[in-house]
Amino acid sequence: MADFGYARYGDEDENEEDEEGEVGSSSRLNQRDGLIFLIDASESMFDDLFQLSLKAVKSTMQNKIISSERDLIGTVFFGTEKKDNPHDFNHIYIYQSLEQPGAQRILDLEELENNGISTFDKDFGHSRNYSLGDAFWTCLEMFSKADSNKTMGSKRILLFTNTDDPHSGNTKLKNFAETKAFDLSSNNIVLELMHLKKSGETFDFNIFYKKLLYINDDELTELPDPSDKIEELLQRVRAKDHKKRALRRIPLSLGEGLNISVGVYNLVRHCPKPTSIKLNKKDNAELVTHTKTYLQETGEVLMPQDLKKSQTYGGRKICFENDEVAEMKKFGEPGLYLMGFKPTACLKKYFFVKPGQFIYPDENKTAGSTTLFTALLQKCLDRDVTPICKYIPGNNFPPRFVTLLPQKEEIDEHKVQVTPPGFHVIFLPFADDFRKLNYDAKPKATKEQIDKAKEVIKKLNFKFSSDNFENPVLQKHWRNIEALALKRVDLEEFVDHTMPPTEALMKRAGKVLEEFKDLVFPSDYYQKTKASSSAAKKAKTEDALIDIDIKEEARAGRLTKLTVPILKEIIKKHKIATTATRKNDLIDAIVQHFGV
Repeated sequence: MADFGYARYGDEDENEEDEEGEVGSSSRLNQRDGLIFLIDASESMFDDLFQLSLKAVKSTMQNKIISSERDLIGTVFFGTEKKDNPHDFNHIYIYQSLEQPGAQRILDLEELENNGISTFDKDFGHSRNYSLGDAFWTCLEMFSKADSNKTMGSKRILLFTNTDDPHSGNTKLKNFAETKAFDLSSNNIVLELMHLKKSGETFDFNIFYKKLLYINDDELTELPDPSDKIEELLQRVRAKDHKKRALRRIPLSLGEGLNISVGVYNLVRHCPKPTSIKLNKKDNAELVTHTKTYLQETGEVLMPQDLKKSQTYGGRKICFENDEVAEMKKFGEPGLYLMGFKPTACLKKYFFVKPGQFIYPDENKTAGSTTLFTALLQKCLDRDVTPICKYIPGNNFPPRFVTLLPQKEEIDEHKVQVTPPGFHVIFLPFADDFRKLNYDAKPKATKEQIDKAKEVIKKLNFKFSSDNFENPVLQKHWRNIEALALKRVDLEEFVDHTMPPTEALMKRAGKVLEEFKDLVFPSDYYQKTKASSSAAKKAKTEDALIDIDIKEEARAGRLTKLTVPILKEIIKKHKIATTATRKNDLIDAIVQHFGV
C-alpha cells in the first residue's frame, strides 16, 4: 500500500474556473476509471502463472479501495471450456462484472486462488479453441454498458498470458483479433500486455501481439521482459492500472506563433486519511449537505447572483460585480511562455519555495507537440541548460516565473521505465522570498569533530527511496479497515521501517558513534531530561502569572490572549471547579467565577 503516487488531481486548482474544452476539477473528482483483467485460463498457465495473475487482481482491488474506490474493475477468463457472457461466445467467462471493488469480490478471488485451482477443471475447464477477438469484443461490451450508466475517464484492459502465438496457423482468427484490437483503440480503450513466462520458456512479442497493441505516445515503444516473479508483476500491474491524469492541459509557447500543448502533472502528493462520511442512522444512507445563504434582516434566501464582493477605500465601500472580480484576477491566457535559457548550474537548492510539477507533451490537443517537445528536451540535456518561463496555470492564478529542469528517460535491466522523460516545473522565488538571518554567536565545531561527523555519515550512508518507508499510521489504519471488511481476526503484519534499526546501526557504526559522542559531549555534560523540561515549563507558566490581574483581564476580555496551560494554572490557583479542557470553556469558567 503505497503512501505516495501519481496525483489524480491537484490541491491548488480546486477553485479554478474550468477552461473551455477542458475537464475541470469537479469533473475530475466525479470521474472514474475502468479496468478489466483479461486472463488466459488455458492449461499452459496453470498452476503458478494463473495464481500470479489472481494475486495481481486481488492486490489491485485492495489498492483501488484505498486510493480510488469509485473506479470500476472486472475480471474475464478466456480459454475456459465453460462460457458466461452476453453474446454467448465460446470459451469466454466473465468471472466478475465491471463494478466497484468490494470485500466480497476480494474474498471470492482469495478462495479461487487458495482452493479453487485444484477444482478449476471441474468449475471452468480448459480449451485452446478460444478466439481472442471474441474476448476483446466482450470487454468492449462491458465498457459500453458501464459507460452508459457512469461517466468513465480512462478505460484499460490488462491481458495476462504466456502464449506468444495463440492463433498459430489460423489467419482468420488472427485478423479478427487485430480488427477487434483496433476497435478497442478507436473507443479509447488501452490494451496492455502483461506477458508471463515459466522457467525455460520465451515470449516473442513480435510474432502476434505487436500488431494488436496500439501504444500511446506516453508509453514505452519497447516491451519489458516477461514477468515470472510476483513482486515484479505486481509492480508493473500497479503502474499500468493507474492512469496518470493531467492536473491541467495548457499551451507551451516557444515564440510568436509557435505553440505546443503539454499536460501538467503532480508526480508526488501527500496521502492523507480519508475524510469521514456522515450517514443516516436509520438506513446508513450517505447524508447530502445543502447550503443556503439568508439575508440577516429579512430571512430571504439569496441566490449567487445576489451576492457581491466589496472593498473599503477612503471610508467608502465599493461593490464589484462577479464578472469584474473575475476580470481583475485574470493576468493573461493560461500557459507557459518561454523567456530564455540559463545554465542548469544557476539553479540552486535554496531556490525551493513550493513543490514542483512535471510536464509532458499532449499530442491529442496539438499535433506535433511530442516531436517538438522531444527535440527541446534533448537539446536542453545536450547543452545542460534549463528554460525560464512565465507560468500562468489558469484564469484565476497570478503569473509565476518557473524553470523547466530537463529529465531524460531511465529504464532498468528489465526494460521497465524507472524515470519518465520530460521537464520538472520548478517555481522560482521572488526577491521578497529572500531574507538575511542574523544568528547569535554559537560555539563552532572543531576540525576533529567535523572529520568524525563525516566518518559517522559515511558509515550510516544508504540509498534512500521514499517508496521504502510507508506511513505507519496510514498502514495501521487501512489494515484495521481491511480486517473488518474481510472478517479477519489476525491483522496483516506490518514492519515499521521508519524506526531506526538500532542493532544494525551499532554494528556498522557503533565504535565511530562512541568516538563522536566523546568528542562532542564532555564527561560532565548534563543532558536535560523530560522531567527537568516539564519543571522548566511549569516555572515559566508561574512566572507569567505573577504580574497578571486575572479579574481585570477577564473584565477587559483579554483572557483569549493567554495560553491553555496558563488558563489551567489560573483555574488551579483559584480553585475553580470545572472539568473543561477546551480554551473557550476554560475562559467561560474563569469569567463565571469572577462574575464579570
